[in-house]
Amino acid sequence: MKLADHSRKITLPRKAFDTMLRFARLMHRLESTPAYAEALHASLPTAARYNPGLPSVLMGYDFHLTPEGPKLIEINNNAGGLYVGDGIWLPQPPIPELTDGIKVSLNGMFPSGWRKIAIMDEHVQQQYMYTEMLAYAEVMGQYGRTVHVVNPEQLVERNDGLYIGTDRIDAIYNRHTDFYLETPEVAHIRRAYLSGRVALTPHPRSYALLGDKGRMVDWWHEGLLEQVLSSEEIAFVRTVVPEIHRLDEMDRETVWAERKQWVFKPAARHGGKGVLLGSSLGRRRFSEMSPSEIVVQRYVPPGKMRFDDHDFKVDLRLYMHAEDLIGVAGRIWRGQVTNFRAPGSGFVPLDIGT
Repeated sequence: MKLADHSRKITLPRKAFDTMLRFARLMHRLESTPAYAEALHASLPTAARYNPGLPSVLMGYDFHLTPEGPKLIEINNNAGGLYVGDGIWLPQPPIPELTDGIKVSLNGMFPSGWRKIAIMDEHVQQQYMYTEMLAYAEVMGQYGRTVHVVNPEQLVERNDGLYIGTDRIDAIYNRHTDFYLETPEVAHIRRAYLSGRVALTPHPRSYALLGDKGRMVDWWHEGLLEQVLSSEEIAFVRTVVPEIHRLDEMDRETVWAERKQWVFKPAARHGGKGVLLGSSLGRRRFSEMSPSEIVVQRYVPPGKMRFDDHDFKVDLRLYMHAEDLIGVAGRIWRGQVTNFRAPGSGFVPLDIGT
């Protein structure tokens, strides 16, 4: 993980913060509304049709701040960044919504009955967030839990559940980006989860109902939200979520002509992988795109700040568990899409202004 210089902070106006928090809480209510899930049921992958009855941990809501207010860029089911290495947790602002401290809040997301937990990702020791996973394990260990940080193949399936050595695992904190558990390497986890032999968080249902980029497209279609939200709430969602469509719903030549106004995102991928700004898109690459696999979102430029004679781009993240705010972070970077390769890039604390 990476913490930008301690002297760097982003001040987020209270009004913008309130809008972001209101949106995140509305999303949890939407996810919890039976009529919403029922309307989507036929299109959900099998693993997402199973309702475990619990909210997923550390849902991340990523925003760009514009003169018109915050705009949602992504709902992130694997939101990292609260731990930044060397024993340092990202400092949090002194606001009423954050009262328990980061370690208490992180541990409190996990039900008390989950005593043995696996934090799981593919090639886990090679992951950029590996030190963060170890830090989560240490925190939960301080509260009397046994926590293993593992690859999928280290979880052994038996008749009564999944094991690591002699420990029968109560729950998996899933950092793997195969949210629907469709790849062969997690087939045993899928079986155990769907049969109720192990809990999983974040779980496939929360990704399907909120994190999948196709949901933002659905929110822009007339009909779905009208079944479950008030007209004022629908207008609010469409104000915060930039216009977004599937490419196969649009006239390709019109999209090409207006490409600088759009961002092209693989519908099935997580985070910034494969994201292309229309301003950098060539004709050949555009012609090779599979329309059914691409969503096209109205381009909302990130904020900008200047540190040490360098211009950085800025976005803002809320970490949520159900309606509870767990933490906030800013991210600063240089380049077209979010990355921390450039010197000075990283996570920065947020101050919530007036």
